[in-house]
Amino acid sequence: MNTMSSTLWPWLTLAGLGAFHGLNPAMGWLFAVALGLHRQSRGIVLLALAPIALGHAAAVGVVLVAAVAFGAVLDVTLLTRGAGICLVIWAVGHAVLGHRGRLRIGMQTGLIGLALWSCMMAGAHGAGLMLVPAMLSICVSSGAAGELGASTSIPISIAALAVHTGAMLATIGAVSLIVYSRGLAFLRRGWINLDVLWSGTLAAGGIFLLAQ
Repeated sequence: MNTMSSTLWPWLTLAGLGAFHGLNPAMGWLFAVALGLHRQSRGIVLLALAPIALGHAAAVGVVLVAAVAFGAVLDVTLLTRGAGICLVIWAVGHAVLGHRGRLRIGMQTGLIGLALWSCMMAGAHGAGLMLVPAMLSICVSSGAAGELGASTSIPISIAALAVHTGAMLATIGAVSLIVYSRGLAFLRRGWINLDVLWSGTLAAGGIFLLAQ
């Protein structure tokens, strides 16, 4: 049972982070809702989910590919410590600078612009970095002698990206439809500021890696 739990928890973490990312308006669902309200179409809201998911997956995928690439040439312990330091630094930067210099753009962007926005925001918020602790845990446990090997790490990274993106897409779809039905005014009384929680999650991932 303990073995099963240790194998399952990284995948549950990937799915949980997908849901967490899906809840964050900065990841793009707020634009999907605004686009749907502007065009008075629920279908547009659903259509907008595809570029949001693709943009997010692209940004996260770049980080996972980088982690696998570095893992092929670096000692796993060194890679783990480096990733942990990056996560902590990113968390501090997000906590200190998260409310400064925010981009102000129109809310009536097209689908291509929505994909670019989703990719840019996922990268700027360190969304891919959040997945590194869980992904490294899976790859190391699956590799021979506790090492990262391309033969196992690449398929695992693809599967990790699929699980994460699927959970995010399901969450973002549900949130978008709920907010679309109730109107944007619902956010004033029914939403919370996720910035502090986001920074805390980044820091927790970094501390976890440094403690390994």
